[in-house]
Amino acid sequence: MARSSRSHYPALAERSFERILLIKPSSLGDVVHALPVLHGLRVRYPQATIDWLIAKPFAPLIEGHDELDSLVLFDRRRFRRLGRSLRVTGEFAKFVHQLRARRYELVIDLQGLFRTGFLARATGAAVRIGFREAREAAWVFYTHCLPPDDRDTHAVDRNYRTAGLLGFEAVPMEFNLAVSDSTRKDAIELLHGQGLRSDERLIAVVPGARGETKMWPPDRFAETIDELHGLHDARCALIGGPDEVDLCARIAQACGSQPVNLAGRTTVRQLAAVVGLADVVLCQDSAPMHLAVALERPLVCLTGPTNPRRTGPYGRLDDVIRLDLECSPCYFRRLSQCRHNHRCMRELPVATVVAAIARSLERKSTHAL
Repeated sequence: MARSSRSHYPALAERSFERILLIKPSSLGDVVHALPVLHGLRVRYPQATIDWLIAKPFAPLIEGHDELDSLVLFDRRRFRRLGRSLRVTGEFAKFVHQLRARRYELVIDLQGLFRTGFLARATGAAVRIGFREAREAAWVFYTHCLPPDDRDTHAVDRNYRTAGLLGFEAVPMEFNLAVSDSTRKDAIELLHGQGLRSDERLIAVVPGARGETKMWPPDRFAETIDELHGLHDARCALIGGPDEVDLCARIAQACGSQPVNLAGRTTVRQLAAVVGLADVVLCQDSAPMHLAVALERPLVCLTGPTNPRRTGPYGRLDDVIRLDLECSPCYFRRLSQCRHNHRCMRELPVATVVAAIARSLERKSTHAL
């Protein structure tokens, strides 16, 4: 059984660690949520080797981060065949052996699943920290458990409870997510190549989200883009991953104006760079929302079935537009689960969204693209 009492070990806040592993494989937004813990660890243990175990698709976001020593790449897709393929099982055994050979002294699992708890235990580290309410009984692999939280605790604050055990509560929470000059240049060239002029201001529009109930209707995005076109010399750019190419194409086609469409055309780094260049980001509860917060960009976030205090833009509830309904938040992911005709998102008015973006454009100076 996992032990949460400090009596089994010297007080962690007084201990020094030389080799530390942070486990947060996915997803993109969740990786952003964990960045303040990385910063706190680096300030608390300036001479330590600090590594991050991360799934390959999300590694580019933090590759080369100046507070990290190295990335431990986890091929989650391939290891799904563990136990069904002799070769994959052998590769996993080799991965675990290599992980243990790094001789970590402190491991922090911020994912809280059985596989990440198992990997934490497999390192052989004497101190393994995770969530007491971790799913799939992952807590059995930890030596120290973080206390449970309430439903309004934001994921960033939930992760930062690590500071209470390790003694860096006084370290200010900072995301320290930087975009390199070369990546920023690539993003600018991509925008120019798709027709954005240097004298136009950029509104990044993110119509996709994980879970159909989180999404504003596509026709509302098209109407909003047309309303915003040319406002304060601004132009909209649709952004999204490969899974959102069709969605963004439908929205672009429905527009009377001509928004830039970058869906499926950016790497993870370039996506972050475009968000970082934006004068305003229009989004829902999605990874680019968290990127906008980390990169300190103005945003307008449309929220319905989720709780913005828990998963919304951290510290920026004033940037959230939502309807005060008795049924929200419900956390349903499928429209078929909703008995209220998706009111929380469907009834968000275009005029309110346009007005919020207009106010942001009035307050902010123009970016030079």
